[in-house]
Amino acid sequence: MAGLLDGWTAGRARLLDRLAAWRAGLVAAEARFAAPPEPWLIGDAGRGRDLLDGHLAFGGARAEARGRSPWAVRPPGPAFSAELHGFAWLDDLAALGTPAAASLACAWVGDWTRRYGRGGGPGWTAGLAGRRLLRLVAHGILLTAREAAGAGAVRRQIARHMAFLAQRGADAPGGLARIEALTAMLLAAQAVEDGAARATAAEAALGRAAAAAIARDGTVPSRNPEELLRLFELLAVAAGRIAATGRAPVAPLLAAIEAAAPVLRALRHTDGGLARFHGGGRGAEGALDRALAFAGLRPALPPAAAMGYVRLAAGRTSVIVDAASPPAGSAGEGHASTLAFELTSARRPVIVSCGAGAPFGPEWQQAGRATAAHSTLAIEGHSSSRPGRDGRLATAAPARQIELPGERGSGALRLLAAHEGYLASHGLTHTRRLELGPDGRSLAGEDALGAVSRADQRRLARVVREGGGDGVHFTLHFHLHPDAAAELDPGGQMAWIGLRSGEVWVFRQDGMARLSLEPSLWLERGAPAPAATRQIVLAAVLIDYQGRVGWSLAKAPGTPLALRDVGTDDEAPAEDKG
Repeated sequence: MAGLLDGWTAGRARLLDRLAAWRAGLVAAEARFAAPPEPWLIGDAGRGRDLLDGHLAFGGARAEARGRSPWAVRPPGPAFSAELHGFAWLDDLAALGTPAAASLACAWVGDWTRRYGRGGGPGWTAGLAGRRLLRLVAHGILLTAREAAGAGAVRRQIARHMAFLAQRGADAPGGLARIEALTAMLLAAQAVEDGAARATAAEAALGRAAAAAIARDGTVPSRNPEELLRLFELLAVAAGRIAATGRAPVAPLLAAIEAAAPVLRALRHTDGGLARFHGGGRGAEGALDRALAFAGLRPALPPAAAMGYVRLAAGRTSVIVDAASPPAGSAGEGHASTLAFELTSARRPVIVSCGAGAPFGPEWQQAGRATAAHSTLAIEGHSSSRPGRDGRLATAAPARQIELPGERGSGALRLLAAHEGYLASHGLTHTRRLELGPDGRSLAGEDALGAVSRADQRRLARVVREGGGDGVHFTLHFHLHPDAAAELDPGGQMAWIGLRSGEVWVFRQDGMARLSLEPSLWLERGAPAPAATRQIVLAAVLIDYQGRVGWSLAKAPGTPLALRDVGTDDEAPAEDKG
């Protein structure tokens, strides 16, 4: 019954989108800029260069333009088409900033207008129209600086998109798509002549959408740090534009911004990048700082725990741990990453997660969601949370935080947490203990698997018996950032990790496992392909009801308290003598 209802709702939404798009296509007036906002969207010049060379990479698929308009290229899949129609590529061409890039941006927008500008094609949904309108307004100066005919067509498209979103913006799918649509409507209405009434309506709707998207504690259901950043950035820009008119933004909008800011600070590493969990990336460089500036919020110390993550930070080191159950209701995005951690030293990520594979296709997406793609313990052949047929994590690892991080007698920061993701399958509970030294120069860890109750022990005995009696094989994964070089000590008990800053970290284990260096992958949105990297792996076998593996990660003796880390990777780092 639920499936039929969902299908009917989706069908009705498509019909209403089509009707609103047809009406918008009849709009002949041009939207005249009263005060076009300055460009604020961050693009990638490297991706812009690829676009200029005809390499199209959208939605995990690739195609070659070969001198043609992208709208003349057969899309490899619906995700490719959706991303293309969202116009985010305008940010990349604007970031490149060359006359050739500007010319290409105008040509592509012009061709889209000729083909689909009257309401046709696959791009007339509230979410995609909102993304397009954001770019048409943000890059309005670039797009209207050319010939009069092209500028008129862009201004007409802004008017048509505003007409469409006035009908459909508030009905966009909840969360990011709705916030994008309503923010676009607000910024466009503020930028054009006679848009005051629409700006007021968009602001009220945006306040309601913000309250629905971001909980009172500043979290989002997906537990995706980058999604929260994108929401925060849009809301902060909207609030800043409203404040610039001399008015205070509506209360729900301000409340969502103020709630999200400390959460984002808690999810940021010492290099400014976000923790990469549950489908999120590191975020565009400088995006959070710019958004905080837009919002006018004062700097503050991040909390130790937020949105199910725990942050241990000391000296120049940050450790962020996924210490809660994954988002069971997030189809295709939630990761089996419970108790995984990332470690960053100053400007250099050291221990990481593989990342979200969705930009590289469905198979990579599934691989990136597995427990073995995160820096935590995995039982051979199993993930701590397992997806159902619809891609949702039907079997999610229940997690509990046994001890909050805080100051202890030694001044260290400690975390003790456990999850029961292997309880049903093996009768085992995974417990992880982490301790960050007070100077940030060492992290000690212990991972344990145990069958606690009699029922758990009986289940474990049955699993071992059915598996041939040689115990339960498990591995601890420590994925390294691609810029971190590693080599094993000849004795097999240590690994050396060298960073481009000149720092050297030493990984040791207590001898209860077999240590090896193995291939790994770094999955990052916008990269042309997954990047090769390596991982430290500890392999062990549980032959009794309890098993523990201890390990540590520490800066090599003699490493200075601080290094002057240069801005480019081509220069040699120098020691900080201050």
